[in-house]
Amino acid sequence: MSPLASSKRLVVKIGSSILVDEAKGEIRHDWLKALTDDVARLHKGGCEVVLVSSGAIRLGRTHLKLAAGPLKLEESQAAAATGQIQLAHAYQAALARHGITVAQVLLTLDDSEERRRYLNARQTMATLLGLKAVPVINENDTVATDEIRFGDNDRLGARVAEMISADTLVLLSDIDGLYTGDPRTDSAAKFIPEIREITPEIEAMGGSAASEMSNGGMVTKLMAGRIAMAAGCRMAIADGRPVGALGALIDAKARCSWFLPEASPLSARKKWIKGSLKTAGALTVDDGAVKALSSGKSLLPAGVTGIDGDFKRGDVVDVKDRAGRVLARGLVAYAAEDARRIAGRKSAEIERLLGFRGRDEIVHRDDLVVE
Repeated sequence: MSPLASSKRLVVKIGSSILVDEAKGEIRHDWLKALTDDVARLHKGGCEVVLVSSGAIRLGRTHLKLAAGPLKLEESQAAAATGQIQLAHAYQAALARHGITVAQVLLTLDDSEERRRYLNARQTMATLLGLKAVPVINENDTVATDEIRFGDNDRLGARVAEMISADTLVLLSDIDGLYTGDPRTDSAAKFIPEIREITPEIEAMGGSAASEMSNGGMVTKLMAGRIAMAAGCRMAIADGRPVGALGALIDAKARCSWFLPEASPLSARKKWIKGSLKTAGALTVDDGAVKALSSGKSLLPAGVTGIDGDFKRGDVVDVKDRAGRVLARGLVAYAAEDARRIAGRKSAEIERLLGFRGRDEIVHRDDLVVE
């Protein structure tokens, strides 16, 4: 079986050139039906699935009857605004046959780089997955400009995989993997089935976009691979054009190139936390919390006796015992001002004290590295 069959949290990136019929500018409904059948199969098996789908601009372009050739920025944004409705409806209708709820999420580059927005997007998607919905994600092309956009959904897919700690990312494209050269022009190009490190030699194998409908190419896929592997997420590049392409990958009946990281998503995340050179503050905890942390539990507000620093939600903080010894380091779930209000109190009191219901933990065990 393919590594895909054992995935617990999967991101599938779908390119415009495989979802949309280039000649007609319309969705390939037989292809989409097969894809969503395979998503439902994974979903039923307990795998959480996120779809990062291109196609909105191409669909909107057809609907608005825009002339052939390069679009102006404002035309692309108008096409995206129109096409996104059609795209979301198509996924909703296709997955509704399986009783699966679809959620639309539009992201910009800033959402992955500005800490507060990153955390909000991460929590929204985690909540949707917890509610058994399938988020369908695209870049928010109606507001993004060339200066503030991903520019391709390969990297967007990798950023989403990083954001939600996915264990697998699949890039469904118009090529079945990585080659030593461009197989369309180089008959001697050799297929590479497995990549464990993106070396300068691997980077040199990248090419340029082969389709008018695609902003990507092998260069952006290698960029996506670097992001995914750093996050402990394995990534596959596969030919998504055949109907049933995802199912063929699940059953190991189609070849692809696998990018395999050394670490898991959780261990990669904790390695990043541990490697943070500067912390934004510190939490002092009581003896009960010290014992809880040593047994692998989360840090609850009730165990916190002191707050130092002016940190924000999502910042890295030290966790210290009463003697000032650093016990752990983690990502704090509350800003310093809110943390001071709930320190020493029970989690059930959080909503009354803050006016909103946040996390029960002040630092969740998945965001905590014990020294």
